[in-house]
Order: sequence, then C-alpha cells, then structure tokens
Amino acid sequence: MLALIAGTGDLPAALAARLDRPYLVCAMDGFPPVLDVDIPFRIEHLGSFLDVLKAKGVTDICMAGAMRRPPIDPAEIDAATLPMVPRIQAAIGAGDDGALRAVIAIFEEYGFRISAAHEIAPDLLPITGIPTVAKPTDWHRADAQVGDKALHNMGTADSGQACVIRMGRVLAREGPEGTDAMLKAFHDSLTSSDPGTLFDAAIETVGSVADWFTGTEDPTNNADDGILFKGPKPTQDRRADLPVIGLQTAMQAAEAGLAGIVIEADGVMVLNLKGVVQTLDANGMFLWVRPRGGA
Repeated sequence: MLALIAGTGDLPAALAARLDRPYLVCAMDGFPPVLDVDIPFRIEHLGSFLDVLKAKGVTDICMAGAMRRPPIDPAEIDAATLPMVPRIQAAIGAGDDGALRAVIAIFEEYGFRISAAHEIAPDLLPITGIPTVAKPTDWHRADAQVGDKALHNMGTADSGQACVIRMGRVLAREGPEGTDAMLKAFHDSLTSSDPGTLFDAAIETVGSVADWFTGTEDPTNNADDGILFKGPKPTQDRRADLPVIGLQTAMQAAEAGLAGIVIEADGVMVLNLKGVVQTLDANGMFLWVRPRGGA
C-alpha cells in the first residue's frame, strides 16, 4: 500500500487520480491538501505516524505538494519521536534539499520505499520540444543559458528552482513562497511607481528588488520578451520536490508580460499540459521543454 503524504497545491490530487492501487492520504498539520485526509499527523509525532503506517501495511511513501519546514513544539513530542529530535532539528535547520534528504533517510530506515511523483504519473513529464505555436528566438535561447547558470547557482545555495531572465539579467528569483508568488510579486513590482513601496514578502520573493537599490540591476528593465526559467536543483533527490508548473503559472507569466516559459526536460512536471499550452498560445507565448544544458 502507498501512503501519499500530501501538501498544498494541485499535484497530490493529480497523483491520486492516476493511482491504480490502494493508498492512504496523509497530511502534516498546517498544510491541508485538497484531498480528504485519512491520517493527519504532526511533525512532533513523526515516530508514531510511521508506526501507524507500518501497522496499516504501507510499504511505499510518495511526498507531493507544497510543505514548508514547521516549527517544533517541544511539549508535543511523543516518546516514539523523541530519539529522532536531533535529526529533525538538524533537518529543519538545513535548506529545503537538506531537509528532504534527512526525512527521506528516516523513512527508508523504517523500511519504506520512496516513490517519486513522476514514477506514479510519468505523463506529467512532457517530452522535449516546443508544443506551443510561438517559438523561442535566439534571444530567448541565450537567456535560457543564463537561466541555466543562475538556477545552478541558486540550487547550489539551496535557494530556489525558478527565475525570471531578460536580456541576460536575472530580474527575479524564486523564494520560499514558490514560483507563482514570485511571478505575482514581480508583476506587482513592475506596476508599482516606486519599487521601495513593495510589501516585505515581495522583496523577499523577488531577490532582484534589493539589487535595484545597490545598482547591480537596472530598475528600468521590464518583463517584455523575458522568460521564466524553471528546473530542479542540480543535486536534489528527485524522488521529492521535483518542480511543477500549471495553469496558474502560465497565467501569472502572461500577466507579468513574459514571452515564454522554459523548463528542464525530465526535471519539471506540468499539470494540465493541454490547458497550459492553450493559455500560452492565447497570449502569444511559448513553452520550451529544454534538454538539460541544451541550446
């Protein structure tokens, strides 16, 4: 049996719709999925939660959807979880990739196999190519090379999986809130008459806003003909947290005035590919499923 540890967003429901074997939906406190939850749990009860999964005959675990590192209430830690506390605290103190690796290691030590979301739903990984009417120009291909390098540097620092590129410049970088939040905050920054009036969350999400005040970025840049570039971190465990885009991403990219979206082939899942392509076509934008490091 499979335990689907579901976070927020549309991915857990997309996986559940494709599962052809018995499964349980599990959710960590504070991150409610759109699915009905069979087993809720707290991070302070992780040991007991894993014991429950064992008792119910679970052999495989799939983690899908957005979850952030939760705070730990020492008073809530149960006896089964107490021996794990140093590892859980170390994981929460690490970056997202480090935290996932630590959690995966705990699951595997309990005898569970980690099933990747794209193993359950391989159709969510689009084939290499350009399924839209619009195609990237040489300009966009050059910006994709810049995005590839930027994402590698961001991934090495465990700081994000997406960025906005225009004319060789990194105009925005994904923060903890995710790609759609980055695009919204970026669009808000473009429509604001004064970048200094941006709300704190936007400044945190759009890393380049801070650069505007140091002179390392040109505040006159706009999104026209820019691209959204998204891919996995260079060393991440692809069994969890593989990047995802969907209709909301396409609409936010269009709202921001971008020319297209570039994603790494075999590294980014697309929810409702048909709808994404239709949205981009309606806005004269392209989707490029680009080979890793390719031109």
